Amino acid sequence: MTKLSDKDPKNILVIGSGGREHALGWKLRQSKHVSNIYHAPGNGGTSINVGIEANQISSLIAFAKKYNCLTIVGPEAPLAKGIVDSFHVADLPILGPSKEGAMLESSKVFSKQFMKQNNIPTADFRVFSNSKDAADYVKGKDSETVIKVDGLAAGKGVFITSHTNDALQTIENIMDKKEFGEAGSKILIEKKLTGRELSLIILTDGSSFKLLASAKDYKRILENDEGPNTGGMGSFSPVPFFSEETCNMTLKKIVEPTMRGIRNFSEPFRGFLYFGLMLEEFTNDPYVLEFNVRMGDPECQPIMLRMKSDLYQYVQGTIDGLLDTVEPFEWSIEHAVCVVMASRGYPGDYKSGFIIRGADSDLGEKVTVFHSGTIRDQSNQLLTSSGRVLGITATGSNLETAAARAYKAVEKVSWSNNEQYYRKDIAKVMG
Repeated sequence: MTKLSDKDPKNILVIGSGGREHALGWKLRQSKHVSNIYHAPGNGGTSINVGIEANQISSLIAFAKKYNCLTIVGPEAPLAKGIVDSFHVADLPILGPSKEGAMLESSKVFSKQFMKQNNIPTADFRVFSNSKDAADYVKGKDSETVIKVDGLAAGKGVFITSHTNDALQTIENIMDKKEFGEAGSKILIEKKLTGRELSLIILTDGSSFKLLASAKDYKRILENDEGPNTGGMGSFSPVPFFSEETCNMTLKKIVEPTMRGIRNFSEPFRGFLYFGLMLEEFTNDPYVLEFNVRMGDPECQPIMLRMKSDLYQYVQGTIDGLLDTVEPFEWSIEHAVCVVMASRGYPGDYKSGFIIRGADSDLGEKVTVFHSGTIRDQSNQLLTSSGRVLGITATGSNLETAAARAYKAVEKVSWSNNEQYYRKDIAKVMG
């Protein structure tokens, strides 16, 4: 890899407005190779915000060209739309997979067929494009099933159904009532796997890869992993039940076959690739639940806090196709826990625009606040603007200490008349 020059700092454009994008910008700002970090559109916690939305690709290209930016794409929607392909046409450096590579996340059907073709362990599945066939199929099942929307659904398109009537109602909501629009024109019905979930993320240039620290997120809105799925209510890193032996088995059975598969794409897959894993209850064998083609959120927050390496050199090495020349990531031995504070009512209906109290103050030792759904008004007051609002993230010598610090900080933050909500069991429930 070409030696990075301290005399030629880069401008970085981070696309997105969530906690993941805040955390990536926060980490990249620590690099001596980086000059300015621009966020498009950013949030109330990011410093230099650009008034361009993540789906305004032509405007983003114009900005990146004008300010000579290296661009990093945070969310999945612009990747699925082909933002990377458009930046390549404009001869601009960008981190993320092409539209073809993004189909590993934008189409659950494509993803499962990719796994099947490359012998990657995953749950048995069937694909349906009409509700009658899907309904007939579940009527013959006497066990729990998992029903997935084919297209992008902001982390809310997976349903674990406990009985036939529940499954039939879910199929009707997706395919007949069109609750997810065209994203639900096809569905997957899978056998439910049981075990413990975790997130494993790699950074790849399409040929080689670097493994990031393990993490676990909490998708359900309620304690004890109950209630509907969300974009993520908290996370921690590293995962104590993901042993070196299990990691090596996962690399052999899942990551390496995936790498062989993506090498067949017409364009190199250059970016983060997220494996949502299930360690089977009785054998501890790893299975893939889903792929994401970007860094996880809220997993990104504790991972960035624990990363000792300069993230920029890995980003540049990935874009250049020279990731194999960079040393493996170096990690702090400390544990990190992120507790998401959300608007009450999320992932359903909720209200926004409330003044947030406490987030800008000192929340204690080893605590960092990453913003997800915040904006600032003309007087610089911090307001809620979305479902997931803040990711209160803390580090400690063990999970218990890190979690205690995070929750102590959470108690100091509030908005309106008890309109905030958070799970109280992050890093406690390991299932």
